[in-house]
Amino acid sequence: MLEHLGAVAQHWPRALARAVLPCSCALCGEAAPEPVCAPCTRDHAGPGGPRCPRCANPLGAAELPGQACGACLAAAPAFDATIVAAEYAAPLDALVLGLKFGARLPLAPWFAQRMRDAVLMQPGWPLPELLCPVPLGPRRLAERGFNQALEIARPLALAIGAVLQPRLAQRAVETAAQSGVAPRERARNIRGAFEVAPEMVHLLHGRHVGVVDDVMTSGHTLNELAATLKAAGAARVSNLVFARTPPY
Repeated sequence: MLEHLGAVAQHWPRALARAVLPCSCALCGEAAPEPVCAPCTRDHAGPGGPRCPRCANPLGAAELPGQACGACLAAAPAFDATIVAAEYAAPLDALVLGLKFGARLPLAPWFAQRMRDAVLMQPGWPLPELLCPVPLGPRRLAERGFNQALEIARPLALAIGAVLQPRLAQRAVETAAQSGVAPRERARNIRGAFEVAPEMVHLLHGRHVGVVDDVMTSGHTLNELAATLKAAGAARVSNLVFARTPPY
C-alpha cells in the first residue's frame, strides 16, 4: 500500500500538468499526451534497417547483419557498440535541434524512451552499469544553460536500470564545435578533449559504461571519450545515441 501511494505521489504532478496544460505533437501539431504523438512516433522513430553493431552505420548489401562493417573491421574504434533510436533526418532532425538550441527540454524524456526501446530490440545485449553523458565545456554549458546529453541520460538511466554518473568525464579542452569543423579535421579537433577526474577512476575499473549523446555523426567525439574511459579502467564502452547521421 505504501509503495502504491509512493508511486502515485511521484507521478501525480506530471499527470496534473497533462490535465491542465494543453499538449500538442511537436511534429504534426495534433493533441497528444506526449511531446510526439503515437502515430508520428510509429511513422518516424526507429533505427531503420540493419546497422553495424559497432558504429551503427547502415550495413551495405554485401555486409552481413550482426557483423561489424568494413570500416570498423579495418580500423576498430575505441567503443565496443553503438545503439541508435533513429536516423538523423527530417522530421526528427528538427526535434534534435529544438532540444539542443531551443531548450525544448520535454523532448529529452521522449528521446530517452525511444533509446530504451532500441536497447530492448537487442535481446541479450549487456546493459551498461554506468551512464556517462558526453560532457560540455564550461563556456558552451554556460551559453546553453544545460547539457542536452545529460537531460537525456537522466530518464534513460531510470529506464534501463543504470547508474547515472554525470561527472564521470569532463572536458579538459574547450574545443570548437564538431559541427563547425571540416570532417577531415574532426579527429584532430577533439583529440585530448576529455579526462576522468582522479576521484572518479575507482568507479570505472572493469565496468561497462554507456556513453549518452543526442547525435552521432563522424563518431570522433564518442571515440575519443571511449578511449579516455578505457584508459582509466573501463572494460567496455557502448554508445547510446538518439540519432545517427547517414554516412557522409
